[in-house]
Amino acid sequence: MYSRECSEYFHAKQKAARRIYKGWIKPADLPTNAEIREQVQLLARISEGDQGYSQRLLEMRLRAAWWLRKLTPFHPKLIGSVLTGSIREGSDIDIHVFAASPESIAIVLDEQGVFYHMQRKRVEKNGEQRVFTHLHVRDQFPVELTVYHPSLLGFNFRSSITGKPIERAGIGELERVIAIEHDVDANGQAEQMLTMDACPDRSNVFLSLLVPLENVRQSRRYHPEGDALFHSMQVFALAKDVMPYDEEFLLAALLHDVGKAIDPDDHVASGLEALEGFISERTAWLIQHHMESHKIQDRTIGARRRKRLAAHPWFEDLCLLGDCDRAGRVPGAEVEEPEEALQYIEQLDEMFE
Repeated sequence: MYSRECSEYFHAKQKAARRIYKGWIKPADLPTNAEIREQVQLLARISEGDQGYSQRLLEMRLRAAWWLRKLTPFHPKLIGSVLTGSIREGSDIDIHVFAASPESIAIVLDEQGVFYHMQRKRVEKNGEQRVFTHLHVRDQFPVELTVYHPSLLGFNFRSSITGKPIERAGIGELERVIAIEHDVDANGQAEQMLTMDACPDRSNVFLSLLVPLENVRQSRRYHPEGDALFHSMQVFALAKDVMPYDEEFLLAALLHDVGKAIDPDDHVASGLEALEGFISERTAWLIQHHMESHKIQDRTIGARRRKRLAAHPWFEDLCLLGDCDRAGRVPGAEVEEPEEALQYIEQLDEMFE
């Protein structure tokens, strides 16, 4: 379960029983969910260290509290591992929300500038077909909102596995948990919430850097396609064809020229400065050296410099980015909008799964 082979206690128990024993095992002989939770926490602490685990749990709970505040009109309730303290790698922030229409919640998500997608699941319970709506939000930590009709606000939700009531907490209860278990008082929590409000979403940062490229006109000799945004979107499309699941490479293709709207005389350095803190080391390296990929192609780079680059583990990726950069100069080509490209990148994990 800890290695993401199973996502539910029930299936994890069954799988473990089949591995260890032959024949049928009485359910009463299997460990309880509480016992499994203890082992999950132990494994997490071994992997991350007690301090690292506790810090990550605090960060997830603070982010959950931030979302509960943003979703206040929908009577949000936190459930699951973030509330119980049994998080592991890949854990979601699971929240129940109550609204007559999921679209009303989507409006709030749009206001926060986050990427999300809506999923409807048809489930049969007690011989009755029911449709559950989930909103999967790409955030600092993945967030799953399960939407229920307001008439169920006082309903006593029970676990399908244990039959017992599901633990859940509103904003006040969660703040008390944070204060007691993490020794962060109300003032400390409020300060961290303000920091979260001030922290820009990375996709909004990328979009704010891409849009001005539409006004950057380039030399027709080298860029017959036109403005720098049109070129960037072509390069992204080509990169998506060759490495569709490589987020770092796709970001390098999409963002390699953002500095042209900041400082045309040194667009590489200015672009990297604007992107600092929002991209990985590999993406930054590819952007930093993308102009040298052209010198490699036309054989104008010095032998010593080429040798140093060729020895780098990301050299082949750099050459591939250069190929996309040179090919992305077609007048009238069909391209996506920047928002569509960013949404594709933000949803890569789910698409890959």
